[in-house]
Amino acid sequence: MRNTNLPDPTPGMAGSDAPLWLVNGHVVDVIGTTVRRDVNVEIADGVIRTITADAAPDGAATVDLGGRYLAPGLISVHTHLTIVYPFDETDIHETSAQSVLRGASRARDALHAGVTTVRTLDEQNQADIEIRKGVAAGWLEAPRIFASGRAIGITGGHGKGMACVYADGHDGFLKAARSELEAGADHIKVFITGGIAHADESFNGAQMTTDEMRAVVRATKEQDTYVVAHAGGGEAIREAISVGINAFEHGYDLDDETVDMMAAHRSYLTPTLSVTSSPVWMRDHGFTEWQIALAQKVHPKHLASIQRAFSRAITTADQLDDDGIRIVAGTDYLPGEPHDGTSCAVKEMEYLEQAGLPVGAALRAGTWEAARLLRAEDRIGSVAEGLAADLIVLDDDPTSTVSALRTIGTVIQEGRIVRTDLSIPAPRTTTGGHL
Repeated sequence: MRNTNLPDPTPGMAGSDAPLWLVNGHVVDVIGTTVRRDVNVEIADGVIRTITADAAPDGAATVDLGGRYLAPGLISVHTHLTIVYPFDETDIHETSAQSVLRGASRARDALHAGVTTVRTLDEQNQADIEIRKGVAAGWLEAPRIFASGRAIGITGGHGKGMACVYADGHDGFLKAARSELEAGADHIKVFITGGIAHADESFNGAQMTTDEMRAVVRATKEQDTYVVAHAGGGEAIREAISVGINAFEHGYDLDDETVDMMAAHRSYLTPTLSVTSSPVWMRDHGFTEWQIALAQKVHPKHLASIQRAFSRAITTADQLDDDGIRIVAGTDYLPGEPHDGTSCAVKEMEYLEQAGLPVGAALRAGTWEAARLLRAEDRIGSVAEGLAADLIVLDDDPTSTVSALRTIGTVIQEGRIVRTDLSIPAPRTTTGGHL
């Protein structure tokens, strides 16, 4: 199912319908991990109209990139805008207004950090859907949102205390999934295993039955969309694949059999390495000491598991349509929050590269491959004519290392300059007086 609840494209500069040219730059091809040097890019009506080595037309509004790199805006596919730290301070009775205000603030932070699209995976009071409506109405700014509404889990399962939806049995899960889709969700998130949020749970073994999984798959097929599963261990993932679930989060403990099965089915995996690799960030954001200690204890197994997945992953440009696991980037943390001198979104991509994912695959994980997961690669995720002008301007070349994303200086969303360190021409005005 395509996200049809998106704001209309905005012009290249606020107050002007004239095209905007970004000149004297280098365009990053994230699909092929190459750079097209010394080109000019025309943006009009929120879309990339032209990429050319020819000069901009005389009199055109231009922004000189000064030899900087132009890359697609980042995409975070595991985002929680309303999450509360520590988790047990979540107020399951808070009003929708409180959830939306908290989520909208975090969404704006993400956009200013260069994350122009997010996939949300459980938001209290369906705040992601409401924020998306606010963006469409022009009331606030946020990344493009592919929304889940509320995640669904079993009674007493991983989502307990998190203001999720709780269901049991085939019919219970079918009704719950249909309700979230009716409210405006673009996909459905379920918890098929436990995780590391609670001291009394394990991420191995399944929490949902195959009949419950099958019910959610049925609901999403009715709406031409898909299920994404919080999944720690291999047994539950294999069961999920057998009934039609093919997008998985975390992968704390993946064995060879599971990795092989995921590769054969071209499954998507969001490693969320941040959640077991960031004790300082966790402490700074109010996590309890036992949660930090548990994350650090799980980290070696998590890292080895993800590296095992990398061995069967799509890593080079010539493999993009082959069998293999598709790696995508999502933080699980707030993507726009500061983290080790950058944002959580960029830090997660650095973790992927540091774990052994080649730079091209790590770059695609947070751009084009993420867009492909969202079924939106024909609209976002790369710098190409006809696609949305969701762009970031960098000082350094991200095809050498994703750490170049630390140098984001300008963010453009659908042709609108969100923030910039460049010299921007004044918008043109029509002739005539002012009221």
